[in-house]
Amino acid sequence: MRRWLVAMNAQAGSRAVAPTKVRSALDSAGIEYSLEAPATPEEMRAVISSHLDAGGTHLAVVGGDGTANLAVNALLQRDIGERPVLGILPAGTGCDLLRTFGLPQDLHSAATHLAGDNVYAIDVAYLDGGWGRHHFVNVAQAGVGAAAAESATKFSRRMGAGRYPLAFLQRLPRFPRAEIKLTTERRTIESEALAVIFANAQFFAGGWNVAPRATLIDGLLDIQVINTAKTRAPALVPKIVRGTHLTDRAVRRISAAEFDLTTSASWPVEADGDLLGNTSVAGRVIPAAINLKI
Repeated sequence: MRRWLVAMNAQAGSRAVAPTKVRSALDSAGIEYSLEAPATPEEMRAVISSHLDAGGTHLAVVGGDGTANLAVNALLQRDIGERPVLGILPAGTGCDLLRTFGLPQDLHSAATHLAGDNVYAIDVAYLDGGWGRHHFVNVAQAGVGAAAAESATKFSRRMGAGRYPLAFLQRLPRFPRAEIKLTTERRTIESEALAVIFANAQFFAGGWNVAPRATLIDGLLDIQVINTAKTRAPALVPKIVRGTHLTDRAVRRISAAEFDLTTSASWPVEADGDLLGNTSVAGRVIPAAINLKI
């Protein structure tokens, strides 16, 4: 039986997760594991690095998409010889990446999925910008949505998934529309826009179905240019939540394996909820980069 390193983000979600609860879920599922609870992202990276140095290939994280993002970056910054295996035990408001696969959003049910050998080889993408290179596995964006992700962190964690829509409404009135140039291996789009979304998976922001046609096994990103008036943007949000926005005239969707984005106004860029910096930004997909434990 494989031994898992289980690294928990005790601060994920609206309430801290007790290690005893994590142990109970893992023990009930019959998982062989070592549990660590790093206090900072730097400590989390160090714990993962030590696990890899010792020959470990199976890592499970307790947290949400931001915690999974941290783990993916730690894994892909190392050459460990074989494709790493990542498991996710959702905490707090859950994990949007798991929603794409219909996997359980409660800790005990998710722990049972660490048993057995079933894995799914999934794509990972990376963004290059002034911050350097950063990998993401779920959804990245530039524009007003990224600004909302930045502001959402300033609201109380007890608000859970409600932080993002509130932050969106707060940032929208003063956020600058821009002329964008999006270049991919297939085409170039020049347009006014309010946001550009780069989706590897389908959900973000606590269940918004932002990219209903995205798949993590095609070697492509689902890219959407959102060109809507700010007065009309709030009416577009319910469509994005339900995944019915792709037919809206304000949305232009393409698929691409790589892209380069420049904007006439400086826009923030975020990936899986983490603010990275500002445009310009380029990106590329790494096909089948990790094995997701299902």
